[in-house]
Amino acid sequence: MVKLDKSDFFDRVYKVVREIPHGRVSTYGAIAKAIGAPQSARTVGYAMNASHNLPDVPAHRVVNRNGMLTGKHHFAGRDTMQRLLAQEGVMVEQDCVVNFEGLLWLPDPLL
Repeated sequence: MVKLDKSDFFDRVYKVVREIPHGRVSTYGAIAKAIGAPQSARTVGYAMNASHNLPDVPAHRVVNRNGMLTGKHHFAGRDTMQRLLAQEGVMVEQDCVVNFEGLLWLPDPLL
């Protein structure tokens, strides 16, 4: 069994997340697939939780496969994730991205 190097995995996740365009969102699963680890969406979530002290990783742009802000509790402040998205023109209602399909950004595989 191959042991996953967490720091390398997280770095690959951060590289993809940095590519998410302003005003768009992506999903944990899409990012996992793009880095060649399609079964690792949950680990992408762990990487997002660990990224909050990295100013150049827009973790607020990563949502679940249904467009829900499932990671919002890991931001400082109750509405921080929604506020950051709103500043980019992404509207959120009841913790879900409005027009999710229209705003979904899918990264190129192995970006």
